[in-house]
Amino acid sequence: MDLGLNNKVVLVTGGSKGIGLACARAFLAEGARVAIASRAAENVAAARAALGDALGIAADLTDAEQAAAMVEEVERRLGPIDVLVNSAGAARRTPPDDLTPEAWHAAMAAKYFTYIHAIDPVVKRMAARGAGVIVNVIGNGGKVASPVHLAGGAANAALMLATAGLATAYAGRGVRVVGVNPGLTETDRVAEGMLADARLAGLSVAEAQARAVAKIPMGRMARAEEVADVVVFLASARASYVTGVNIAMDGATAAVVV
Repeated sequence: MDLGLNNKVVLVTGGSKGIGLACARAFLAEGARVAIASRAAENVAAARAALGDALGIAADLTDAEQAAAMVEEVERRLGPIDVLVNSAGAARRTPPDDLTPEAWHAAMAAKYFTYIHAIDPVVKRMAARGAGVIVNVIGNGGKVASPVHLAGGAANAALMLATAGLATAYAGRGVRVVGVNPGLTETDRVAEGMLADARLAGLSVAEAQARAVAKIPMGRMARAEEVADVVVFLASARASYVTGVNIAMDGATAAVVV
């Protein structure tokens, strides 16, 4: 299937690892011109070496000015951004007794504002041009509360609402905004989260992971490449009437009607 992404300019935040890196690789395979952004310059360099042909930018997206500068650099070097994929930032998983107001603020900064700071300049430019797609990789923790992911889950829930609201606001100006909510996925980020789950339950990390996987009806975690396949499709013209929705990819773990 030709997704029509050849020569499209794609910016992937959080593109140096995990789902973001898988998305960058999938867009490159479709012939897109890809830029990745990550906070750590060494991670950007490693990802560029793995990808072979991508613009890399080191930027801390908790800072709105750095996010705006990132967007400006991408458009200066590659041209107007056709697709923005947000996969940057993750809130630290914290047992409830260890939560503090600072932890809640940190979760919003790490997950919610890293997305909003990238979206704000991009969506306005897209609207002025009359075209563009934004895909937010969020997480099912925004729909199903977890005791060790309350602050991060709240940030995810806020992003889900922002996704739906921005899609409505900009639908008439040619911009689509879509969310993808992965469940447990085989990434380093999820592996780190298992440490908090294990600590709260008094289990080993291996036991905590086995217990988590046992709750997934499909019997396994998702692969980052599987999430990337959906992201690439949603960014393409083949999904031209899909906007304002948050699509679950959790292996049927949360059996709910949405």
